[in-house]
Amino acid sequence: MAILTREEIEKMGFASIGENIHISTKASFYGISKIHIGNNVRIDDYCVISAGEGGVYIGNYIHIAVYSSLIGAGKITVMDFSNISSRVSIYSSNDDYSGECMTNPMVPTELTNVYHASVTINKHVIIGSGCVILPGVVIGEGTAIGALSLVKSDCEPFSIYVGNPAYKAKKRSMGMIELEKKMDIKSDQ
Repeated sequence: MAILTREEIEKMGFASIGENIHISTKASFYGISKIHIGNNVRIDDYCVISAGEGGVYIGNYIHIAVYSSLIGAGKITVMDFSNISSRVSIYSSNDDYSGECMTNPMVPTELTNVYHASVTINKHVIIGSGCVILPGVVIGEGTAIGALSLVKSDCEPFSIYVGNPAYKAKKRSMGMIELEKKMDIKSDQ
């Protein structure tokens, strides 16, 4: 994967950028002045991050894998130590599918009924390949979302969710919390 240099990243116009950022030359960004990127972040090939009014906030130690997208007018927050696997789609905006309204951004807004709501991905979350996260969802700290799941509602912390629609399958270990503490000790030395 060819990555942008620090100088190239700084010239792009992000709202804020941290250190040790690896962004593919093939990733695309829209509304870049509303995108915040923390430290130790990797964004792979063919990812699309499109910030609307609410902006996109990417924390520290984040990986956003190939072909993933974060899109919408609502705020999208990805907190520290989270992992977004390949082909994940996170939406903070969604058209009305009822047929009562028209759809797509090329139609005048008064003829549509787009729903906008913030999405929050808390610390230590892993989202499996091919998942779709819909507007308004909060994924609790330490939660894992199994591949190909559709997340339409909030997910409890330290749980494993799977399916379409996603449901809680079982609890998830909190071992990563202790490992995070060890990492902090190492970085202080």
